[in-house]
Amino acid sequence: MDITQLIMDEHHQQRRLFAQIDDVDPKDREALSALWNRLKNLLDAHAEAEERFFYPRLMEVGKGGNDADSAEEETEDAIDDHNDIRDTGEDVGKHEVGSPAWFEAVGKCNKANSAHLAEEERQGITDFRKHATLQERHDLGVKFAAFEARHLGGIEVVDKDVDAYLDDPRGYMKENAPDMAKDAVD
Repeated sequence: MDITQLIMDEHHQQRRLFAQIDDVDPKDREALSALWNRLKNLLDAHAEAEERFFYPRLMEVGKGGNDADSAEEETEDAIDDHNDIRDTGEDVGKHEVGSPAWFEAVGKCNKANSAHLAEEERQGITDFRKHATLQERHDLGVKFAAFEARHLGGIEVVDKDVDAYLDDPRGYMKENAPDMAKDAVD
């Protein structure tokens, strides 16, 4: 198990679920609701797991992948992106499922997510693969997978204070993350 591969696999799932939503008849609200709920829970748990396990360690070992100047820049961009994805995802729930406004809101979330995935794959994941050991990637992968398995039904959506996170990612997550005591941040 490798955290970078788990992240990449979930990116593929996210892209696939957005595409599936696009393929459903707007009148089939039951299917749209089911697909959106699955996707929304995945997006939220995925971002939270990255913020708990991936990005704190990236900031310690990373140097900046491809077009990023530093691991801090990669992390800052990612946390900003996660906040945008959370916000656009929450906006979807303000509209009637299957309506033009609902599809527009889903599209905005897809756009925010797609931009983030491309940047993260090009920068942070590449950087981490170059600088973290295989054993560490495995150990973090186990924690990442277990966290998400425990939160299949979703998590409390909480935007992060980017500057406070960058100052001390582990301390920030321990202090400000939703009440998930069994999911201690390392």
